Amino acid sequence: MEGKCCFFIGHREASEEIYPALCSAVREHIVRWGVTEYIIGHYGGFDRLAAKAIKTAKQCHPELKLTLLLPYHPAKYSIFKPDGFDYTFYPPGMETVPGRAAIVRANRYMVDHADFLIAYVCHAASNAENLLTYAKKRERKGLIRITNLGENSFIK
Repeated sequence: MEGKCCFFIGHREASEEIYPALCSAVREHIVRWGVTEYIIGHYGGFDRLAAKAIKTAKQCHPELKLTLLLPYHPAKYSIFKPDGFDYTFYPPGMETVPGRAAIVRANRYMVDHADFLIAYVCHAASNAENLLTYAKKRERKGLIRITNLGENSFIK
């Protein structure tokens, strides 16, 4: 990761209704903070919407880089790089992580290494909420900046 990096985390059941707010958040990260690298998983609705928002932003900002986060070793689980993605990334040290914990561990790695987090967390008792809680501890230390698009509807 060379430039300012943003990771995305959110609920798999995210609907198209949040797409305008997501595009607005991406635009702000580009213009206000100069973020050029975006890393996204590929397991749910929010991930698909985030990828769509970055692909759209790349039309006006071709310098943006979109990377697919791989939680499983690419030699064991081959995956193709989807259209519009520039790279894939498998976090170091993941080789010994059990499969059932791989997504959670890869996401945590990204929170530990990203400058920004755009989240869509609007209900508790989810892996997305657990990761957001973890990220907020890092934010209090000035290590990451969080934008939670589900904040207004989030009741804890």
